[in-house]
Amino acid sequence: MNTLLLEAHHGVLHITLNRPECRNAMSLEMVNELRTVLAGLDSQIRALVITGVGGHFCAGADVKDMLHAGDQLQALNRAFGTLLQQVEALPQVVIVVLQGAVLGGGFGLACVSDIAIADHQAQFGLPETRLGLLPAQIATFVVKRIGLTQARRLALTAARFDGVQAERLGVVHFVETDPQALAQRLDEVLGEVLKCAPGANGRTKALLLASVDEPLENVLDRGAQWFAEAFRGEEGIEGTQAFVQKRQPEWCK
Repeated sequence: MNTLLLEAHHGVLHITLNRPECRNAMSLEMVNELRTVLAGLDSQIRALVITGVGGHFCAGADVKDMLHAGDQLQALNRAFGTLLQQVEALPQVVIVVLQGAVLGGGFGLACVSDIAIADHQAQFGLPETRLGLLPAQIATFVVKRIGLTQARRLALTAARFDGVQAERLGVVHFVETDPQALAQRLDEVLGEVLKCAPGANGRTKALLLASVDEPLENVLDRGAQWFAEAFRGEEGIEGTQAFVQKRQPEWCK
């Protein structure tokens, strides 16, 4: 990988965006490398942690990359949307740790995470319209994250806001004031995630996402089917037996 640093241990894959010279701006190469990593995940990986090097998460799309895209510009832009769809649909829990620039595509990536932890001074925003451009691929995901009213305000003013405001808007779940506190919060969140059965987490996530777009009747019917399957499955049997026997289930060990 030329644009990513990867480290896996204890069922967690740490993905670090690694283009410090441009605040980890998203090039087509980075998009393709991320998609390759995600496509190769297996059931041994229960959570992903996405961060950036150099004190920044991601400053958005690489403008230089776009300037050289020529006739492929539309395909390049759509490729990032496909990446966001892929991240959102993962059965693994996706956690982002946000510092420095969280702009444009970086903001979009934060919006498809399951759990977001931010530094209080991180800078969020959708700067596209100030460049005469559109937040074409991230707009839908921003609306799903914070609602249409706030998304319209942020997109049509290109306003910048910090981690504290991001928490108020519902972009992030936790805000910390220093790197040590960020690391401690990440450890706490991962500890909680890894106490949950991975298969149950994956299907719960799919059910939650379906509830946004699908008819209620369909979601409830599928929920009942999946609940019955889970109860009779390996995780359900192990989890209920562990509860009765007052011990930790196998996936916690």
